[in-house]
Amino acid sequence: MKTAIILFNLGGPDSLDAVKPFLFNLFNDKAIIGAPNPIRWLLAKYISAKRAPIARGIYQHLGGKSPLLEQTQDQAAALQKLLGNDFKVLIAMRYWHPFADQALQEAKAWGAERVILLPLYPQFSTTTTGSSLKQWHQLAANSFGETRTVCCYPVEPGLIRAMAAKIRVEWDQAVGQGRPRLLFSAHGLPQSIIDKGDPYQRQVEQTTAAVVAELGIADLDWAICYQSRVGPAKWIGPSTEDELHRAAADKVAVIVAPVAFVSEHSETLVELDIEYRHLAEKLGIPAYFRAAAVSSHPDFIKGLADLVGDPGAARGKACGSQCLCKGEA
Repeated sequence: MKTAIILFNLGGPDSLDAVKPFLFNLFNDKAIIGAPNPIRWLLAKYISAKRAPIARGIYQHLGGKSPLLEQTQDQAAALQKLLGNDFKVLIAMRYWHPFADQALQEAKAWGAERVILLPLYPQFSTTTTGSSLKQWHQLAANSFGETRTVCCYPVEPGLIRAMAAKIRVEWDQAVGQGRPRLLFSAHGLPQSIIDKGDPYQRQVEQTTAAVVAELGIADLDWAICYQSRVGPAKWIGPSTEDELHRAAADKVAVIVAPVAFVSEHSETLVELDIEYRHLAEKLGIPAYFRAAAVSSHPDFIKGLADLVGDPGAARGKACGSQCLCKGEA
């Protein structure tokens, strides 16, 4: 059976001119700002205009564009090679090209008989996977004979092994400067979204616990923290900044590891590598290390292939009440 795999990801601007419209698309998403139209549209116009200059400065550090598409293309190619010719791996970005409608048309043109929706977000959130799945179902209703969905895979073994391997590289360097503290940094969310039943925070905790177990380091000093806060509302915590202050007070080196990002982009290459590194130096933290995202690590790609074979395999108790794919796989 000809099966199209739709890889969902956030997307990112492909030029400095694309930064503002990318931000507008982001903030005009009802999953991000729940206000009804035209209020949401007006808010998205205002916020994107206000944030665009700051965001352009961030992307200037990255050569004038986001590297996310190229990294997602590498992941898609690696997965395609593993799955073979009966599958076609396509990319559907949420807020910038290539959009979901392009992936839909490519799947139809190829003659796909079945579609498997595979988010590159291991932990489910209404703001990421939920938003992408809703959009896809609106666009592709009854377009294929069968649609199956991977809603979340916070403890998928390949993902966990790949994360642990990336951390081990930094650990082996860091232990020469005293016993470091491992900080698992995830993108934050407003507390109000979690209070509505979004399972993201709980699943981040599940991923982290699984990675700690895989590392098997005795008496490991570790903590979960959250980055990228925007606006005055209360967000889940502790923040990555707060954990860096605590590490400085305790005079311990840190290894910062992305736990919800599977690719490198502005939140890792700028926020973690530049901004938080600068803060760590300013605070006098003995040493600062950053584990790489799993990207196209063979264990991670094999894990994705396993999920394609059994989309429900990694869910179980990890699946929260907000997950949209219950009963579909």
